[in-house]
Amino acid sequence: MILDIVKYGDPVLRQKGERVEEVTPKITQLIDDMLETMREAHGIGLAAQQVGKPLQLAVVDVTGVEDRPSRLSIDGKALNPEDRMPLILLNPEWTAVGDTKNEGPEGCLSFPEVYGDINRHEEIDVMATDEKGEAVAFRCGGLLARAIQHEWDHLQGILFIDRMDAITRAELKPEVDAIQVETKRGLE
Repeated sequence: MILDIVKYGDPVLRQKGERVEEVTPKITQLIDDMLETMREAHGIGLAAQQVGKPLQLAVVDVTGVEDRPSRLSIDGKALNPEDRMPLILLNPEWTAVGDTKNEGPEGCLSFPEVYGDINRHEEIDVMATDEKGEAVAFRCGGLLARAIQHEWDHLQGILFIDRMDAITRAELKPEVDAIQVETKRGLE
């Protein structure tokens, strides 16, 4: 089922997600619905907060993105990231590998038509639980690392506009404010 994507201005986007302690049928259904919603919206990631559920759950799928490559390795063995998509990440944690950061363009399904450059770690190690309740650990880079950091931020109640430099934020303020006003009208 396609879910409504929560837009900027809804308080749920600022809530830190609760840990998912067990993969229940309800969680499995939410995962399926989030994947369908993300694909319908042509996104590469979606956090539970973006569909109104403050949980530590995100889905990511970078399949078919050719202009911004992704890297993935498990236990030092390089794999084709597309062979592992979609990624279901419950209670994810990540750590930076090295100090390399890159500025790159990002958008967000909760901010339609708003894009800005964000500085993110180029390579990260990720630990999470998958949709079967099993632990997963991998290293990733490129777009996949950027997408996971973006979704992890959502799980903490942090939005990509919080990561923008002051100049970019000021340039985008009219668009961001308009989304917020429209969202708050809908909540009344």
